Amino acid sequence: MRLLVFFDLPVETARQRKQYRLFRKHLIKEGYLMIQESVYAKLVVNDNAANSAIARLRKNRPPEGLVQVLQVTEKQFATMVYITGDRGAYDEVDTTEELLVL
Repeated sequence: MRLLVFFDLPVETARQRKQYRLFRKHLIKEGYLMIQESVYAKLVVNDNAANSAIARLRKNRPPEGLVQVLQVTEKQFATMVYITGDRGAYDEVDTTEELLVL
């Protein structure tokens, strides 16, 4: 399943911009991939992993703004319709289907 994180954070002051950067860095460190600006997704293996990831988001959330999490299955995620653009241009390794050894 996937966790989709949507956030709308204020960036009017230097302090708010710093909080935005720290939250975004936390998402990347946790393995989230950017789908769109302020929309990130992470692949999780089960409900326990999803609950742990959500708990870490709560712990590292910025004090201001809106952060939302949507949990969807892989089947639901695969039915995403692209109105404009091409998924191929944004593909990254984000599945458990194959093991990539570097």
